[in-house]
Amino acid sequence: MTITPSAPLPYVEMDGHPATEDDLRVPALFGFGHFTALQVRDRRVRGLGLHLERLEGANRELFQLPLDGGRVRELIRGALDRAGLRDASVRVHGFLPPEESRTRVMVTVREPASMAPGGRSLMSVPYARAVPHIKRPGEFGQTYYGVLAARAGFDEALLTAPGGVVTEGAITNIGFWDGSSVVWPDAPALIGITMALLERGLAAAGEPSVRRAVTLDGLGAYRGAFICNSQGIAPVRRIDAVEFAGGDEEMAGVVGRLEAVYGSASADLL
Repeated sequence: MTITPSAPLPYVEMDGHPATEDDLRVPALFGFGHFTALQVRDRRVRGLGLHLERLEGANRELFQLPLDGGRVRELIRGALDRAGLRDASVRVHGFLPPEESRTRVMVTVREPASMAPGGRSLMSVPYARAVPHIKRPGEFGQTYYGVLAARAGFDEALLTAPGGVVTEGAITNIGFWDGSSVVWPDAPALIGITMALLERGLAAAGEPSVRRAVTLDGLGAYRGAFICNSQGIAPVRRIDAVEFAGGDEEMAGVVGRLEAVYGSASADLL
């Protein structure tokens, strides 16, 4: 149940207190950091352990410091309490300003969000993120190409490496349907939490997904595609001028099964 927010949204905290002007100088001036984005429903999060592992791993790699999962959960709970929300879109950021020895943790809280219904159109762009396994703020390239895709009438940008190798969406993972299996591009990309849960869930259901190189000139081999992130799963209607052989009904069935697999993942209490 969502209750009336007790603080204006988006609501921002730094290290467990409402963010001050000085606090906000940290992300404004020292943007080298990392984050994870999650959807909270009734104070529960699917894949919470994976989010905490992501934050811990990135913090150690970037700052050579641990980031305790218990501390992170406490900070999220406090921010939700002060925002007056049980359902929310939450981001947890880690920063280390110069000459500081402890990670500064920023939590932002917004209204809950979900994937809009309907098929998506993707515009391929020649861009692959550096250090793609770390989710980080201020990604100019993804934002730039996302804006270009929107201006051209597309819903999302599809990032590609040299040779037209498909990697990921600008803010999503992409998967393909070959008529019998889900295929994830075998290329450097951020493994999103939703993608990880789908991989686990499909394997547990006896329908394991596979990793395979996917290129723009090989899209005709697939009957359909879908994108996913913390907000949900949606079918892809076309990529550039390529429309998939599988019809809307077939992909609606595929997405429905994926949603059921995702829904079977445990939602952990913060």
